[in-house]
Amino acid sequence: MRQRPLHTNTRGNLPSELSGLVGRGGELGELARLLESSRLVTVTGVGGVGKSRLVLAAARRVAERAAEPSDGAPEGLREEPQERYFDGVWLAELASVREPELLELTLAEALGLTDHTTRPPRTVLAEHLAGRRLLLVLDGFEQLVEETAGLVRELLVRSPGLRVLAAGRRPLALDGEHAFPLAPPAPEEALALLCARAAAADPGFTVTEAGRPVLVELCARLDGLPLALELAAGRLRALSPAQMLARLEDRFALLTGGTRGALPRHRALRTAIGWSHELCTAPERLLWARLSVFAGQFDLDAAEYVCSGPDLPVESVLDLVGELLAQSLLCRVETGAGVRYRMLETVRLYGAGWLESLGDAARLRRRHRDWYTGLATWCELDWFSPRQHEVAALMEAELANLRLALECCLEDPEEVHLGQYLAGTLWFYWAGCGRLTEGRHWLDRALENLPEAGYEGSRLKALWVLGYVAALQGDSVASMSALYECRDGAARTENPVAAAYAVHRLGCLALVSDDMARAGELLGSALERYREAGELNSNVLMCQVELAMALAFQGDLAGALSLCREVRDICEERGERWTKAYALYVLAYAALDAGGTGEARRLLAECVAINHVFRDLVGLVLAVELLALVTVTEGEPAEAAVLQGAAEPMWDGVGLRLFGSGYFNAPRLMCQERAGELLGAERYAACAGHGRALALDELVERALRGPEPRPVPALPRPRTAAGRAAGYPGSRKPAGSPEGEPAG
Repeated sequence: MRQRPLHTNTRGNLPSELSGLVGRGGELGELARLLESSRLVTVTGVGGVGKSRLVLAAARRVAERAAEPSDGAPEGLREEPQERYFDGVWLAELASVREPELLELTLAEALGLTDHTTRPPRTVLAEHLAGRRLLLVLDGFEQLVEETAGLVRELLVRSPGLRVLAAGRRPLALDGEHAFPLAPPAPEEALALLCARAAAADPGFTVTEAGRPVLVELCARLDGLPLALELAAGRLRALSPAQMLARLEDRFALLTGGTRGALPRHRALRTAIGWSHELCTAPERLLWARLSVFAGQFDLDAAEYVCSGPDLPVESVLDLVGELLAQSLLCRVETGAGVRYRMLETVRLYGAGWLESLGDAARLRRRHRDWYTGLATWCELDWFSPRQHEVAALMEAELANLRLALECCLEDPEEVHLGQYLAGTLWFYWAGCGRLTEGRHWLDRALENLPEAGYEGSRLKALWVLGYVAALQGDSVASMSALYECRDGAARTENPVAAAYAVHRLGCLALVSDDMARAGELLGSALERYREAGELNSNVLMCQVELAMALAFQGDLAGALSLCREVRDICEERGERWTKAYALYVLAYAALDAGGTGEARRLLAECVAINHVFRDLVGLVLAVELLALVTVTEGEPAEAAVLQGAAEPMWDGVGLRLFGSGYFNAPRLMCQERAGELLGAERYAACAGHGRALALDELVERALRGPEPRPVPALPRPRTAAGRAAGYPGSRKPAGSPEGEPAG
């Protein structure tokens, strides 16, 4: 008999539905039937026909069915949705991805994967999906169709539980693919869509018997394309259906432009968009064209800087954005970084064509690059402030535009120094927000070429950031090479700040390599250099925390406590949280050594919460490992085993397990030994397996909640060879304890 999963909560990242799907019931039913029999279904059709909306509606139905309780059908007769999609329904939006190297990273991001290793992202994806059962939805892949096809083929071969539902203008042309051509809706459905969207835009809109034939004619002239109908609905607030039809007739020859012999539906879509373009004022058209330089979302400040000029005053941009919103040419999006805007891809491409025809595209791309270079500079400063969380959210929202700015810098050999500056300035995002793989990609690219004379500082910064990122990935060879080059270059150019960062990161590399004496020497030297240069930021405080770690691992807990208390006080004064989390880790380490399990748990709970907010997987997994040791010391070996198991897949994403360090590895070994003794091998393995199955959010919630209180006395802290070698908490017998009695 097939064993059912322990729980059936479906996971995924589908966005909430803002407006319901009108009609398309037959298509939804057919998609559901195809997904029963095919592992790859691709919805194809012209731009604007409604592929994305249909695919998302189908995916939501799948997710809802997978979340429903089982209907009690006999086991073994058929696969229930709860089982087929046990690991959820996940959406990857690919329309803004232009660089093939970022395709795998975008899919990994959509699946919620954080990987700090040097493994290729494709390998990480394949390994993650290998044993999972889920539906992956791909939307907007046509600009990378060959690369997407190759990736999907490999993932389907290596992941028998994976199904893919894709939407694009052409099939992927893979064996086993079922293409589903999507035609425009039937006339009645097209009319219903137009009327529903018009009523949503203008509550006073009504359909009369006299006006119905005009609306039917308008739908027919637009070929029933949903995008065209939605654009038309936005105009019904200002024009009557008869006026709209007359204007469309007057400009039909102009608006059906394009190559001779193009499909009528392509011409109809251009008619819809071109017609909206014609109805815009000259300033609205100009802003539309200039906004096309943005990738994904953007905010008002960016639009005002990039798009304004003598012919488009900055004070007019807000009103013009409002007009484009009213005409459904822009969408308003609420995000963690505030109110933002985006264009539908087809609308953006139309504007980009006009911008090219104006001969202004290159200038606008440079303005876009300048804005995001300046934004990164300010965010680096703001990272050491109470706005740290807002900075993280802003960088996450701006990732697509940051990528575009980096690409713009690196396209021109004369501006490679700008790419090095931008890639280095974003160190806080790469290291502090779980983006090591992405950062490594851009840093490697930026450092491929030497900058022009006079820009050595940009290269030195990119080098020490690369050394930092590579060290956290466990790539000590690349880290050491970059840091030595940075140190030598700093000495040659008399750059004391770059020299301090190089020495600091060499000390960090020694720390994760278990060379504690050298780590203490280098980190202490770096702190002196920072003080001489007047440098104070999150990096400097992190250097102090790392020095505290080196002291603690060598048994000098008093020195470690002093350093970390100072860091904690500075962080609380400045509102800095990311570095504070690492200081709390060391303070919890010392509290556990002194027998204060309650204090250690409190400190680690705050540490876990902060690291989860910033997606810092390195800090999070270290805190969870130490929390597991606290938990077994409190007398909860089963819960400790669950936390141990949950940490294992996180280390797979960080890289070399515990950096290959005996010191960082000590909590895991001690907890595993003690919990294994109390539970037995079989039960320990079962509890750890349960932990490995936890989603990251579930793990964090569990860690913050703590074990259920039970009247069980706390267990003595174990004394193990690993703990004694590392000088770890609980490994030393306190004064006055009987010989052979574990410290309690």
